[in-house]
Amino acid sequence: MSLYIDIEKRVGEKILKVKINQECKKLVFLGQSGSGKSMTLKCIAGLETPDKGKIILNNKVLFDSDEKVNLPPQDRKVGFLFQNYGLFPHMTVKKNIEIGISNLRKKDIEELSQRYINKLKLNGLENRYPYELSGGQAQRVALARVLVTEPEVLLLDEPFSALDYHLRKNIGLEINEILNEYNKNSIIVTHDIEEAYRMCEDIVVYEDLEAKVKRNRHDLFNNPSTVLEAKITGCKNISRVKVLEYNTIYAIDWDLIIEDINAKKFKYIGIRENNISIDKVEDSISKEFVVENVIENPETISVFLRKDKSKKAIEVRLKNKDLKLVRGNRVSININRNKIYYLN
Repeated sequence: MSLYIDIEKRVGEKILKVKINQECKKLVFLGQSGSGKSMTLKCIAGLETPDKGKIILNNKVLFDSDEKVNLPPQDRKVGFLFQNYGLFPHMTVKKNIEIGISNLRKKDIEELSQRYINKLKLNGLENRYPYELSGGQAQRVALARVLVTEPEVLLLDEPFSALDYHLRKNIGLEINEILNEYNKNSIIVTHDIEEAYRMCEDIVVYEDLEAKVKRNRHDLFNNPSTVLEAKITGCKNISRVKVLEYNTIYAIDWDLIIEDINAKKFKYIGIRENNISIDKVEDSISKEFVVENVIENPETISVFLRKDKSKKAIEVRLKNKDLKLVRGNRVSININRNKIYYLN
């Protein structure tokens, strides 16, 4: 799939700005709600019109404000899987699937719809209505309705957000297998880093109505370069910094001096909660951090620590539940310096 986007569109009081020029099979748009991901998808599909710019998909111009080109949705050869599936409640599963190919001969409609009913394991559900389906079944019906039109590119807008966690993970793997099996180009919108990581190698991060640079999923998770990338990949400990010497920094929000690091030009540091360890508890004034809270998780405990003058607490994730910590304990910490992120 070749995708070129250079558009602007007013959204409320702000301007959506997207510049993407990529060659890939699958692409994920990752960002918080309202960051512009879904609006970009709708502009590609022709459901929304940019104020200016150009969209080219697989060498086909879908939109060009200078040349006055704006193809209608039905001429773009894209399939759109909506967040709420968009099934017609008064139609059976079979009729919902066939609605997108109603212009074909009856025999062809029958053959195509049955093919995708078989492929997506919907046999036996043909005469059911949407209210009689589970969440996973409804999603497969919606996907069958998109695939039956044989689009060049699939656009999936938060496709698993309506499902519970267990079903979301299983259906996500199933949908990914389907996309790989049918060799379909696809663009997937999500706010969930785990979902993005499972679905695709290439990720475009969105922030405040702007598409940032595309990142490989491994590089994005292991080497975030901005505060946004660190936060969206689950890094919970982030502090402003001041460089004191060439190998020493001061983490302002934690009131903590960190030595023996490569103090480059950066504005923030980040450290994941599992890359910090707690020394043996001693009620000694020499211990810098006070335990502010302890939360027990199924397999770990989360400990929140704060120095007397620090603006933010540091979260530490421990596997050892035998370390008996309570509020008010004084402890010291060890930060894995090789796992520190240097952020801008």
